[in-house]
Amino acid sequence: MIKSLGEKYTPLYFLASLGNGGLAVSFYMYLNFMIKPPNVPMATYDIIFPALLNDISISSNLIVVVLFAMLYFSYHHIRLLIWNFREYGLFKKTEAYQTLKNSNGEATLMTIPLTLAMSVNVLFVLSVIFIPNLWTYIEYLFPAAIIVFLSIGMYALKIFTEYFIRLLVNGDFNFISNNNFTQLIVVFAFSTITVGFTAPAAMSHHTATSAVAMFLAILFGTITTLFGALFLLFGFNSILSHSVAKEGSPSLWIQIPIVTLFTISAVRIYFAVSHNFLHIQHPTPIVLFILLSIAISLQLLFGIVGYIVMVKINYFSEYVDGLKKSPGSFSLICPGVAFFVLGMFFIHYGLVQNGIIIKFSITYFLIMIPIVMIQLMTISTLLKLRRKLLIGHENQLERQVITKKEKTV
Repeated sequence: MIKSLGEKYTPLYFLASLGNGGLAVSFYMYLNFMIKPPNVPMATYDIIFPALLNDISISSNLIVVVLFAMLYFSYHHIRLLIWNFREYGLFKKTEAYQTLKNSNGEATLMTIPLTLAMSVNVLFVLSVIFIPNLWTYIEYLFPAAIIVFLSIGMYALKIFTEYFIRLLVNGDFNFISNNNFTQLIVVFAFSTITVGFTAPAAMSHHTATSAVAMFLAILFGTITTLFGALFLLFGFNSILSHSVAKEGSPSLWIQIPIVTLFTISAVRIYFAVSHNFLHIQHPTPIVLFILLSIAISLQLLFGIVGYIVMVKINYFSEYVDGLKKSPGSFSLICPGVAFFVLGMFFIHYGLVQNGIIIKFSITYFLIMIPIVMIQLMTISTLLKLRRKLLIGHENQLERQVITKKEKTV
């Protein structure tokens, strides 16, 4: 692992930790949708390990693979989080930090609360899987989760208000260098905090706990919507005027995780209102089919357009497979994770619950193939970027590229 980057460090390195955490949570989706009974809100230790120990079959072997993957990516998430805070502490002592604080790049500081919010999600899913009988005490943990996410939310608001007030007072926003969607990291962070509040809102059986969590989710969701529209407009204006910046082009995909988080928040609030306030045991599933269909459609649109643009400007060949290095390349991981996660929601809440397909049928597994392939491609990209940007195998990569060129000649 590289160390002491100093002025070469950027908060975008937090995206490496974020990507690993997202992949850990994405593997939990297999357990949550394919193993747990339909009458419980989450897959827990008391569901997973009896299935693992009492049924020696292909399914039990797959559970082992999923658990190993979760532990592997969780380990790297925490490891890179610690590394980032160490490097960030050194970076704050440099002039480059002051330059960052007085530029559009100040928005990248929002990667810190964004990653911390992901850390809470990672620790939560690990706890419910590996701690026996934890769900028995879950109603005591929900208020604690609300307090933790509120603390992260306040930290995010502090970073953002310092940045936004500077722009309002000084009027020094650089529209020319804003020819990408990096500013939407602000929205990404707030939407991650929003979805954190929706978990206790949807799963708690105490009306007060659910109501407090739902209010805070709506509060941060409103912030997400407002500034999402604003920074999306700013980004399109600059891109259409100056063309997209090659190094910042992965931000074309940042809308994909934002759509996932916003949609999951909406699904959970729908469950919270139905269960805790309308006292409806089984909410109408067709509503979820429509909502998730719209979200998947948006993701496909952003994904296809972004991919075509990045191929045309040779981003993948230069920054992923080539010699050029950019920490912003780690932002390629979140869209893959987000598409997989929303795909699992769409298949199970949109299709299975509406009787459109039968769970574990041939059609069910055929529909899962594309999102599983996206997950595997995301893992491959993450490992490649980790070797290139964090371990420092640039000399080996250079030799590989030279060898390829010689073979071509």
